[in-house]
Amino acid sequence: NSISKWPAFHRNSCYQFLWQDTVKKLNWLSPLTAILARRRDGIGIVDQENSITLILADEAATQKLALSLATLTSAGEQLALKGDLGAGKTVLARAFIRALCGGDTEVPSPTFTLVQTYESTDGVPLFHFDLYRLENPDEALELDIDDAFADGISLIEWPQRLGYLMPPTHLEIALQYGETEKQRSCTITGPDRWASRLRKISL
Repeated sequence: NSISKWPAFHRNSCYQFLWQDTVKKLNWLSPLTAILARRRDGIGIVDQENSITLILADEAATQKLALSLATLTSAGEQLALKGDLGAGKTVLARAFIRALCGGDTEVPSPTFTLVQTYESTDGVPLFHFDLYRLENPDEALELDIDDAFADGISLIEWPQRLGYLMPPTHLEIALQYGETEKQRSCTITGPDRWASRLRKISL
């Protein structure tokens, strides 16, 4: 069929989307069927139990969170950074990159370039995406996003712009304004493979 002619990353994303849609339809058939479907290897549908919410008192707390996340993330994983302008996405991304690449690393905003690349001290490639100016998901393919997802660690600001290209196994980090000017609320949600690691996050 036509899907079989797509590039590998497109095909996998499409199949995963179709599978997730099937799981949703299974929910009304049988709780057991739905549970078994969710546990199918490689799909990584987010379980709401794999979620934590942290109160970040200030920018320093956001940076400490980034340091903790950096120690828990491996090559081939994606961190989706969500939040309004000024909520702290770039602050977290910069601290994360410096934690892995060195404290003196220059981390310019990828607002206009859409992506900045780095290499950790262990040789792992890092990709910092800012997709705010992306008009449709297919434009991300020009950024070699499929290679980034396969080989490196990806930090993605405005991940909703990716649509169907966003891997379902990503970790979502949602930042919101808190009760004071400096405070932020951060909800982190991930698939089953992140469950044990979420409990290790510390500030």
